[in-house]
Amino acid sequence: MRWGKFEHIEADLTDGVLTVTLNRPDRLNAVNRMLHNDLSRVFVDAGADLDVEVVVLTGAGRAFCAGGDLEFLQHCIKNPPAFDEVAYEGKRIVYSMLDCEKPIVGRINGHAVGLGATLALFCDIVFVADHAKISDPHVNVGLVAGDGGAVIWPQLIGYARAKEYLMTGNAIMAKDAERIGLINYAVPLDELDARVNAFVAQLKNGATAAIRATKISVNIGLKQLAHTVLETSTALEQLSNRSPEHRLAVEAMLRKEPPVYR
Repeated sequence: MRWGKFEHIEADLTDGVLTVTLNRPDRLNAVNRMLHNDLSRVFVDAGADLDVEVVVLTGAGRAFCAGGDLEFLQHCIKNPPAFDEVAYEGKRIVYSMLDCEKPIVGRINGHAVGLGATLALFCDIVFVADHAKISDPHVNVGLVAGDGGAVIWPQLIGYARAKEYLMTGNAIMAKDAERIGLINYAVPLDELDARVNAFVAQLKNGATAAIRATKISVNIGLKQLAHTVLETSTALEQLSNRSPEHRLAVEAMLRKEPPVYR
């Protein structure tokens, strides 16, 4: 398979390791229309490529992913059918990460916000730079946390803590995220590559078929849950895209002002 056909993703396959890099560093890898479409395809392609043994997901520049691009969110407010297409792709992103039999290792080099947090937390093993924050602030822009947050956060840290973070949009530091089990490891940024590379080498040198089958086995329950929760949460997010609260919040943020809900 030829890699490199994405608009805002750099995909490099070297010695069986596919490094998938979100590549909008000037916008902190905020997700626009094209990057969202790239994400809906890249894990499908990774799963189908027989030369790929392990996938490493990371971001270019100083952030992993700043969430949804505000200009793109504004476009979806003015054109609701565009968000309906995004909702379909959003489900495909989550399902394709769960369906990909190859281990996906998160190399989270900076802040992971919104969809960025969802991408990070659906990786099989997650290494995060210890200066980074993780947050899912959908509610802060008047949206339902429908792109996977409602699925994965409760499974990792329990319903009480998950509802606290999802209903407030509050951020959690990487070290605290490690402590409560939201991620695997919080490590200094200058050690991130070495830690990820060592773990990837362990996977590559292991029993590949058994490792993949183990991922499949562990993901059975999570996939069943995702197919139950994601259909409803995504539909609710589509409705919230049409809400006055969402429009007010995005307009305020584009003016660099905090939204004031009436």
